[in-house]
Amino acid sequence: MEQLLQQIESYKQEISAFEASTADAVENFRIKWLGTKGLVKAIMGEMKNVPNDRKKEFGQILNEFKLFVETKFITLSENSSQLTTNDSELIDWSLPGDPVALGTRHPLSIVRNQIVSIFKRLGFAVAEGPEIEDDWHNFGAMNLPENHPARDMQDTFYINQDPAWLLRTHTSSVQARVMEKQKPPIRVICPGRVYRNETISARAHCFFHQVEGLYIDENVSFADLKQTLYFFVQEMFGKDTKVRFRPSYFPFTEPSAEMDISCLICGGDGCNVCKHTGWVEILGSGMVHPKVLENFGIDSNKYTGFAFGMGVERICQLKYRVNDLRLYSQNDVRFLKQFTGAL
Repeated sequence: MEQLLQQIESYKQEISAFEASTADAVENFRIKWLGTKGLVKAIMGEMKNVPNDRKKEFGQILNEFKLFVETKFITLSENSSQLTTNDSELIDWSLPGDPVALGTRHPLSIVRNQIVSIFKRLGFAVAEGPEIEDDWHNFGAMNLPENHPARDMQDTFYINQDPAWLLRTHTSSVQARVMEKQKPPIRVICPGRVYRNETISARAHCFFHQVEGLYIDENVSFADLKQTLYFFVQEMFGKDTKVRFRPSYFPFTEPSAEMDISCLICGGDGCNVCKHTGWVEILGSGMVHPKVLENFGIDSNKYTGFAFGMGVERICQLKYRVNDLRLYSQNDVRFLKQFTGAL
């Protein structure tokens, strides 16, 4: 029994000398001494070996030892609120929590959603289609038959296994699929990603985003096209933005026109962005070519229509003054954070 008393005294000295520098150390102390397999329980188990005539004496000693350990643990626990788990710094539990960073939509998504919202208010429905497209829907149906010189306007990514399939060069292929399944009246916009074999630079990329529109009904005129696009420009860029149309050429529209707006950077006075003309081109448009209508069994004598298409990157460039297309796809958080709260 004397050996047990010496062991208890040794434990007391060890406990008295113990100091906890971290909250983890306090927890380890509890496990070592007061845990289900701790030393206090082991010492208490020695009561079965104490002679009956000394059990009362040793019972008191063991209870005092247990109380001594518990008191030490309480003291350590009270001090642990100012301890850290990694010995680095004190924790002030009254401080507010770390702020949670807010996410944001990508600037191209913000602008695309704005474009879609504007045309939805004019009654346009949203139509989508596949990014891997066949030659007919991408070219043939849009009045671009094989060997047509206008195909050279778009450097195309073809699928090696089957040259009849390609990555769509414009979302006009979605218009083709809509006309294939739906009879007039048709009023849709077609947002989506398109691909062209371009050298990547600040002004060009091998993929970009378009929003194209199509309206087919009886008695649709070029005046309807102009008023639709006037409304879009004023809603997107402001009431003071000026608009002009210039004659152009697209195989799937006749007549065709490109639309410019007064430069938002210089206010029309002339700068590097507008090449000192005061005007910036933002989209192409025109009346749907009768042959395109006939490709889908739409009577071109009864129905007319207009179509337009714009690059989302160009609109985003003008709206947010982004001059390098590569920024849109580099996922630089410093760039993307600028659009937090934009929409």
